Amino acid sequence: MPLLTIGAFARAARLSPKALRLYDRLGLLRPAAVDGESGYRFYDPAQLERARLIAWLRRLGMPLARIRRVCDLPPPAAAGEIARYWEQVLADTAARGELATFLVDYLSGRGSTVDETASLLGLRYAARTESGLVRTSNEDAAYAGPRLLAVADGVRGPGGDLASAAAIDALKPLETLAVPAGDLLGALSDAVGAAERAIGEIAASAETREEAVTTLTALWWAGSRLALVHIGDTRAYLVRDGELFRITHDHTYVQALVDEGRLTVEEAASHPQRSLLARALTGAGGALPELSLHGAAAGDRYLLCSDGLSAVVPDHSLREALTGPGGPEEALDELIALAYAAGAPDNIACVVADVVGLEARQAAADEHEGR
Repeated sequence: MPLLTIGAFARAARLSPKALRLYDRLGLLRPAAVDGESGYRFYDPAQLERARLIAWLRRLGMPLARIRRVCDLPPPAAAGEIARYWEQVLADTAARGELATFLVDYLSGRGSTVDETASLLGLRYAARTESGLVRTSNEDAAYAGPRLLAVADGVRGPGGDLASAAAIDALKPLETLAVPAGDLLGALSDAVGAAERAIGEIAASAETREEAVTTLTALWWAGSRLALVHIGDTRAYLVRDGELFRITHDHTYVQALVDEGRLTVEEAASHPQRSLLARALTGAGGALPELSLHGAAAGDRYLLCSDGLSAVVPDHSLREALTGPGGPEEALDELIALAYAAGAPDNIACVVADVVGLEARQAAADEHEGR
């Protein structure tokens, strides 16, 4: 069967020539032949199936880098990858739905204060930081309390550890702060502003000028909701019904390349600039952290961690450790052991927290005191 011109192939695949040129550049769909003089592209009709699959996946909203991975898999594995992607979309949509419901309730006058809903559920938690095997200092910080979970990863240098500690310290007053339900994100934003000011003071000191920079990922507990703040490459994960979902998006130069389809996830993992931050708390006041609300349910488990864990332990291993029978402390032991088994090239900060009914949390506390 003769080859098709790019225009004819585009019409048959219901794609534009511009899209085909992009897919060629990204290695998603190479032409079968290219004219050596004109550079004109020609396609084999047998390539139509792959082209149509790419078009369908784009309609799902799947990023180009992930589409390339799906297209390179055998059909059963590709089907599983698409199912996992859609589960993540549904989880993200549900989180946005929780925010929409919250806003509707608030604007309709049905909002409540945090204290009025705080009796429904509670947290059982553990936090830890460990030094990497090749590090001589530890700029990571982790905190877990009844209403606040946080990790921060300061950049290496004399101000990094001060910046990460200052960021978390600025959020700690949220532990005892009662605010109207409609002002959860506003109060969290104010706390981040306080963190920026504290880091700015550190950066302005003679000893640490321009070196006080940190990431920050934190969850503020509000009865049946968690308010999330995130900036940088520290991460938050949710385990629900045995499945692991990442609920943060890295703010790094390499992640931006992946989002644009210019790198695959596999290429990003070994990229020499994979730790280069696109956003962080610097004390300059220009940071744009992400703020969002997430619904919580009894049985949920949350992991907050620095890239000292997430960069060396794959998601399937995180899931296995987090779905084990132990509580937060036991899960932390296993996660840190996994990081050390992988060489622990960076410092490790972890928080694991379980959402439980207050009766279960009280029973666990009673058991702990009775030991």
